[in-house]
Formats: sequence, C-alpha cells, structure tokens
Amino acid sequence: MRSPRHFFEPLAVGAPTPLREVPFRPSRMIHFFDPSNAKMRAKLSALAETCDVLLGNLEDAVASDKKLEAREGFIQAAQETDFGRCQLWTRVNSLDSPWFLDDVERIVAEVGDRLDVLMIPKVEGPWDIHFVDRLLALLEARHGLKKPILVHAILETALGVANVEEIAGASPRMQGLSLGPADLAASRRMKTTRVGGGHPGYVVRADPNPEAPEAARPGYQQDLWHYTLARMVDACVANGILPYYGPFGDIRDTVACEDQFRNAFLMGCVGAWSLHPVQIGIARKVFSPPVDEVRWARRVIAEMGDGTGAVMIDGKMQDDATVKQCRVMVGLASMLAEGDPELSAAYGFDAD
Repeated sequence: MRSPRHFFEPLAVGAPTPLREVPFRPSRMIHFFDPSNAKMRAKLSALAETCDVLLGNLEDAVASDKKLEAREGFIQAAQETDFGRCQLWTRVNSLDSPWFLDDVERIVAEVGDRLDVLMIPKVEGPWDIHFVDRLLALLEARHGLKKPILVHAILETALGVANVEEIAGASPRMQGLSLGPADLAASRRMKTTRVGGGHPGYVVRADPNPEAPEAARPGYQQDLWHYTLARMVDACVANGILPYYGPFGDIRDTVACEDQFRNAFLMGCVGAWSLHPVQIGIARKVFSPPVDEVRWARRVIAEMGDGTGAVMIDGKMQDDATVKQCRVMVGLASMLAEGDPELSAAYGFDAD
C-alpha cells in the first residue's frame, strides 16, 4: 500500500488529481442495459429520466460473439444520449478476459469524459484495483481527461470477500462495492441456483412443542447473504465508499425483490441493481427513506437543538445517538429531494 502522504497523488504524469471524497449522488438503482441491443439503446433517454444510474453491461449476459458489438454500442450510446442528471456507468469484462484491455482503452479514449464509474467484476484483492488504477491514470493522461474515472468493484469470489477491507481502501478511485451473489455462490460451492434472495432450505426450525412433540414445527427462511452484506457495508463505510446490493434474479417475484432491497437499505446499502424496468420503481421506492420516518427525524432534530442531552418526544427518549441516526435519514432525503419536487413536497422540505 502507498504511504498516506502519497495516496492522493496522480499515478501518471498529466493524470487528474484523485478525489479525496466520493461524490454521494443519488444511486438508488443501477439499471443494466445491453448496449448491443439497438432497440434498448433507443430507450435510454427515457430511462435516464427515471433512473439514477444507467450501466452499459459488457460482461455477463453478453454472448462472446456480441462482445465487440456491445462495446461499440456503449460508445455510441455515450456519445449520442443526453443522460441529464442520470449517471453513466459501464461494467467491463473481467481482468483475465481477452476483451478487458480493449474495453478500457476504447471507452476512456472515446467517451471517458462522459463516464462516471467503471465497474470491475470478480475483484479478488487490492492488487486488481492497483492495476486498474494505474491503467486508468495512464489513459486519462494520454487523452487529457480533467476528472478521474471512479471504480466500482463486485464481490463475486470467496477470496474477494476475504479481502474486502483491503479492496475498499485500495485506491481513492474506489466509489463502492456491490454484492454479486450468483458467482459468489459458485465460488463458495454453495448449493443454490438462485440469484440473490433467500432460500427455502436455509431455515431456523422452531423447537418442538413438549405437549405435542409430533406437531408440525414452523421453519423461518433465512438470508444466505446477510454475513457477506454486513461485512461489505462495514468495509465500505470504514473507507468512505458506497455499498450496493446486487441483482435479484426472479423478475416476476416483485414482493421478494422489494423485501431483499429493503433488507439491504436497512443495513446501510444506498442502492441495488435493476435488471428489468419493473425493478426500477421498486428500488426508487425502497431506497428513498419513508416519508413518515423523515418527518419524524426532522422533528427529533428540531427538538434536540444542538444535539446534546436528552429529550422525551411522544414517550420516547431521544439523545445524541438517536439524533445522529435522524441526521443520516434527513441528509439522504434532502439529497434525493433536490431533483424530485414530488419527493421534496412529501418530505415537507417545500414548507421550510
């Protein structure tokens, strides 16, 4: 690891100075699109009005004979589409693939000034981020970019999870981390074919009833990803970057998708992947703080004054710890409301 004195120095002569703080822009949903699909590219302007992030996917779900077409399609979309307030990301192919180097070189050269974040799959350790960091610096310098391209890593292997803290702090380019449950399940040899969510076989069973030992004992489905998600959130927060839930593969099961997204929101994630337009609205709803909780939090902050001491509000004690919780909620609500008049009115900011 570099010395703290040199951590924020450019890694190439002429490269832009690294950011000292990750910009916290709305990113409730990272909506994936296939750039090789011309019909999908034609819808991007409309999608940009409803999404916080649009991500051109060059990796999984793009057949090998479509890789080059997807890359060209992404470059064309980046050049021709007005994304407005929506961020533009791309997920390039894995570092060991025959497409990675050309993905990065072409994209930085031709649309690097329009790209917000480069998503890197299957990151296993800080060494992967160090390689990408230097490569981006060299390309930024060559092509005269004025702002650094940020990097987002996906946790998709057991080794990546084991090194998650080092990955999160590997570079000032690090924007965030996403959970990649499908590849991670395969890496761990987990016995599930689901993409995210719980599993009916992963349960905690109620104790037997002593008075009716033969009676049915209810089982409660558990979350296979709770440990990994919690560890990822801690690593992100400790390093000042942002955590995201990854994909929920059962597009038809909107109820379970909403539940899984809400679990991630409550644990500290700022957003989740959206694989289908139906999931955009779910993510927007779940990762926007509930109106009643924001209004309650604003009341607590107002009555706490300077945030010290303790007060009783409706029979509930509030102190410096709870006011910190409330500030987190109100701060997020305020940021989201800036570009959403309807949300601003619902939270009561218009009345201020």
